[in-house]
Amino acid sequence: GSGDGQGQILQRFPEKDWEDNPFPQGIELFCQPSGWQLFPERNPPTFFVAVLTDINSERHYCACFTFWEAVESPQPQSHPRNGEGEEEEVEPSSPVQPAQLFAPKSLVLVSRLDHAEVFRNSLGLIYTIYVDGLSVSLENVIGNLLTCTIPITGGAQ
Repeated sequence: GSGDGQGQILQRFPEKDWEDNPFPQGIELFCQPSGWQLFPERNPPTFFVAVLTDINSERHYCACFTFWEAVESPQPQSHPRNGEGEEEEVEPSSPVQPAQLFAPKSLVLVSRLDHAEVFRNSLGLIYTIYVDGLSVSLENVIGNLLTCTIPITGGAQ
């Protein structure tokens, strides 16, 4: 009822932990430091990088790109009745439309490398593909972003 909620991981890459780089537990809590709340208007996207330190004192740079998506109002609208201060629920057949709310959605990149601008550009590309509804598999995009070929010194290009 208050618009507060909890974060939920919808998809992750890789799907299983890597032995030398496990998935940070509770990452959904740090993505929205102010809490997961619904807003009456769409906020502009935000980006920040936080540094998490694990039990072995190793740094993990967590880049977080948050944008807002429209969601249906979870409650029926209520309006004052005859100015008496009482409220009545609007019937479903009423011409009054429910208020549109916006929920935050975050894209997070976790790395041991400190390259904030590369993280921002990569998450911005994923966001653009998602928002524009391009018919490109996000798995392929992420695979291409994470893969690079380093030529051997003095070898063929």
